[in-house]
Amino acid sequence: MNFTDKLQQAIARNQSLLFLGLDPNLEILPERYLSKTSSENTIEALWNWLEDQITTTVDLVAAYKPTLGLYTALGAPGMELLQRAIAAIPKDIPIILDAKHGDINTSTILARTMFQDWGVDAVTLSPYSGQDHIAPFLVYPDRAVFILCTTSNPAAVALQEYPTRENPFYLQVVQEAKTWGTPEQVGLEVGTTSPEVLARVRQAAPERIILARSIWAEGGNLTDILAAGLNYNGEGLLIPIPLDILIADSPRDKINFLREEINESRTKVINEGSSCSLWLPDVCVLNKHPHLDLILQLYDLGCILFGSYVQASGATFPYYIDLRKIISHPQIFYQVLNAYAEIIKDLEYDRIAGIPYGSLPTATGLALQMQKPMIFPRKEVKAHGTRRAIEGNFEAGEKVLVVDDILISGKSVMEGAEKIKAAGLEVSDIVVFIDHEQGVKDRLKTNGYNAYSALTISEITETLYEAGRIGADQYEALQTH
Repeated sequence: MNFTDKLQQAIARNQSLLFLGLDPNLEILPERYLSKTSSENTIEALWNWLEDQITTTVDLVAAYKPTLGLYTALGAPGMELLQRAIAAIPKDIPIILDAKHGDINTSTILARTMFQDWGVDAVTLSPYSGQDHIAPFLVYPDRAVFILCTTSNPAAVALQEYPTRENPFYLQVVQEAKTWGTPEQVGLEVGTTSPEVLARVRQAAPERIILARSIWAEGGNLTDILAAGLNYNGEGLLIPIPLDILIADSPRDKINFLREEINESRTKVINEGSSCSLWLPDVCVLNKHPHLDLILQLYDLGCILFGSYVQASGATFPYYIDLRKIISHPQIFYQVLNAYAEIIKDLEYDRIAGIPYGSLPTATGLALQMQKPMIFPRKEVKAHGTRRAIEGNFEAGEKVLVVDDILISGKSVMEGAEKIKAAGLEVSDIVVFIDHEQGVKDRLKTNGYNAYSALTISEITETLYEAGRIGADQYEALQTH
């Protein structure tokens, strides 16, 4: 079970978005625990406190979050205490280790230690060494990382909101982090007292889990925080239990009250979600597209451009689609392959054929993912070598599924299909990623081909408009095209 599934099950089972910071902080250790042990045995006093926190909250929280620095500060006994605490946490509740790790030279060994030896489910990381630092942690597909985006430290504003408050660096961190791993692998840590900051992160990353920090400022409004941080489905936000509750005499009752208060506010936010008044100021997606995150990422990467563009056919469109960039972004490429796979899993075929050159990486990826052999028709037959029109092994009479990236006029994909049929193979199904519409699927149908697409240009433009990525002028231009 991966981290996201484990977390969602814990949220549903305990009806809670709360996480507990499981920290051995001597400065706030309640006196009642010190009085039960000798002054020389503070580690045992800390353990008693941590154990009580675990046993009294197993049915109230969605996750536990030990802070690595507080354990390492206690030396070897502290590291033993960490492993003791981890072992005491029920296996069905995820553990997020708050490490804020940022050293690329130790990332591989630390990832192995945290995930394999200690058995934690997720870890917080600093973004400043970039994807090379994060990659060793993503080798473990059932685990996750949370990328630090912002902190509530006032002195950090000079960095986090550089160069301007309207175009802050922390949002650049969000955009980069989204390209490092799938939503199941990469979440975001947001330390802020401002619902506005939380809302901007949620707007930039509607599909990511947000680990909220420092939200309990004096006068802070819980409803505003939830409205800012929850996603379309009223999920995707983890909320810390306040420190003053953890040191109280009866923490369980207070935690349970907070959980109920959050659930009540959460229900209110969900019921009033159609207004989208706070957390997504310019977004109101009433019918969330199943590929919403993918569409937004393709747009943010520059794969979807708007303006006046001359196509290969000579026609001028108010947009341009360039999918060649996705092969340099593995996690996005993986989502694209999954979008294809969702369609072709119900089709019958013996081999997959990619149309040169744009769809060859996609066809290769699908062949590996679906465990089907691949062939491809050459764009031009060479005058030397084997002079084959079709590359790859095949038997006459086999059924071939043709894969292309974009359907504009249908000319190139039909030419490729005809070459394949000329070699004695059967072709009836053509699958593309984006259909420019304009009746091309009907045209293919009249030529004997069933055409399928993961997305249409109208779905893309509608989603981008609802998400605030394009304005009314662009949207209207596309609607009249």
